[in-house]
Amino acid sequence: MDRFTALRAFVRIVERRSFSRAAEDLGLPRATVTDAIKALEQHLGVRLLHRTTRVVVPTLEGEAFYGRCLRLIADMDDAEAAFRDVPPRGPLRIEVHGTLGRHLLFPHLPDFLQRYPDIELEVSEGDRYVDLLREGVDGAIRVGTLADSDLAARRLALLREVTVASPAYVQAHGRPESIASLAAGHQMVGYRSSATGQLIPLEFQQGGQVRHVPLPARVRVSGADAFLGAALAGLGIIQAPRYRMDPYIARGQLLELLPGMPPTPSPVSLVYLRNRTPSPRLRVFIDWVAAVFEHAG
Repeated sequence: MDRFTALRAFVRIVERRSFSRAAEDLGLPRATVTDAIKALEQHLGVRLLHRTTRVVVPTLEGEAFYGRCLRLIADMDDAEAAFRDVPPRGPLRIEVHGTLGRHLLFPHLPDFLQRYPDIELEVSEGDRYVDLLREGVDGAIRVGTLADSDLAARRLALLREVTVASPAYVQAHGRPESIASLAAGHQMVGYRSSATGQLIPLEFQQGGQVRHVPLPARVRVSGADAFLGAALAGLGIIQAPRYRMDPYIARGQLLELLPGMPPTPSPVSLVYLRNRTPSPRLRVFIDWVAAVFEHAG
């Protein structure tokens, strides 16, 4: 067995957690697959798999090697596809902010999967900063101004933001009528930036200028759901995308504050590694998601 086929066998074993099932998927004798993995481990000088009578799991080295194998196999498939003029196929890993995924991305995904039935999409969601290279992620949909980095980016949308608080909060602290009045006993729910680790101050547009207003924050969070939950519980003022807050405003669960001085819109971008040519899978996803987000916000 050539080394590239051995890599495919290793990947399939990790995914199926079984030599027998992997061999069946590949149409190879189990002994052939077993010998190939032994030869691969000897060549690398590390043990890649823990074998028991019931299951096969990767070692720490195997986990790291698995990610690299996925990339190598995908690159080879892309190279072959470029000459064979075949539709994009294979795995595509995308990381997305949780609320964007649930509200703006997932409702449209059936269309993408119907257009590209040979693409296997893996979507991870969260509020943490993901290292695309180290974690083997093809692209990430991020909100906010991007710092200078080795990432290329495509702007997808500008999301309008709104300042809100619960009726209980307004009853307890009063409704601010100006930026200056925020200093009179108001507090915010602190949102900790995953990029900087710092609390993000409130932001207002006034007279063509942007003013940043840090308020006391007795409650601090690092996730979008907790951020909204704290506001609904009356724990402070928050600023968040309007598409997410409008249903709560319509139901009277949140009140819009200082509507004449909204925060600046938040850019949404899809980022990917600058020094790596996007795969056909990623290119079609970028074009598709840009069209989806064109009217977002």
